[in-house]
Amino acid sequence: MRPLELSIEQEIARAIEGLDLTEARRCYREQNEFVVLDHFFTRPAVDQFLREADLLTPGVNRNDVSGHKQEGRVNFYALLSRAPSILSLYRSPALLTFLSRLVDSPLRLCPENDPQSCILNYYTELGDHIDFHFDRSYYKGKHYTVLVGLVERSERCRLVARVRKHGKTEEIRETRIPMDPGTVVLFNGDKLWHAVTPLGKSEERIILTLQYVTRLETDHSRNCSPT
Repeated sequence: MRPLELSIEQEIARAIEGLDLTEARRCYREQNEFVVLDHFFTRPAVDQFLREADLLTPGVNRNDVSGHKQEGRVNFYALLSRAPSILSLYRSPALLTFLSRLVDSPLRLCPENDPQSCILNYYTELGDHIDFHFDRSYYKGKHYTVLVGLVERSERCRLVARVRKHGKTEEIRETRIPMDPGTVVLFNGDKLWHAVTPLGKSEERIILTLQYVTRLETDHSRNCSPT
């Protein structure tokens, strides 16, 4: 029997209700527009996203760039036809309002023709990783990345963030973040220097990546290197 489908809007409302928004905003500002929301989504919600991710696994495209990244991914176009829950999450008015309040700026969805607006990242082969980078974009204004942990069966593969205190130039710490199922990470793509460490043997990691912007106009003069 197919598991009962959750209401994504209800799940988001539950997650927001259980969060101390004032504390989350304080951490976000103090860490120069970066915050980790541990276990923001429930296991049933994660399982619903994973059922769709499993359907898409045969269509994973390998993205291996020597010296920079090695991973598998499914882009927005593939999600359109087979991932209604994931798309509902990305497009959720409640989530968009919540994120806008958290970053103190009105956020918008990326255009429908942007294949990177909502993607699944699969770390399934030995050595899968991404070297240090910023999440640049071709859009004017600010650009925000939201990561949602779906599978974290790894002792080695971690999101590594070099976090700076707001208004300071010196680095204050390097933090390694396990993306446990349901954990959410939000950051300004132009400010967080981050990487993903190499996957070990027989390990697996699946991440949902959502992108939001403050303006839809493009600026092709920018030097962009998105994840």
